[in-house]
Amino acid sequence: MKGGRPRKRRSRREKPMKFRRFFGLSVTPGSKKDRINRANALHGQTIRYVSEMKDGVENIVGRGGNASVRNGELLIFSSNDVIFRSPCVEVETADLLSGDGVVLRGPDSVSGLPRRTITIYFVDYHK
Repeated sequence: MKGGRPRKRRSRREKPMKFRRFFGLSVTPGSKKDRINRANALHGQTIRYVSEMKDGVENIVGRGGNASVRNGELLIFSSNDVIFRSPCVEVETADLLSGDGVVLRGPDSVSGLPRRTITIYFVDYHK
């Protein structure tokens, strides 16, 4: 090392924060904040149909409707009924590779299941 002070070593957490904020990646995937942001992004989306996988068979649960966030809960309305209701903090979302839907996984107070997985297909592509 040439003259001067030795370089101060930074922890791995300190260094990428500037990089993450610069590119808008300040939220860790899967964190509480990320789950709330993804649930809020679904608010107002128009739904073509909702399906659920049971015993290897995909069943259509409802047609038409929309997604809504109210009082910290994600509500999926379809066929004039509430199909899925879960706190935004506990819902895991995964976009379909085709871009025309989302898979939701979380506790459902409508069916009473502790962990329910449904797939939502949008009328227009998810933005």
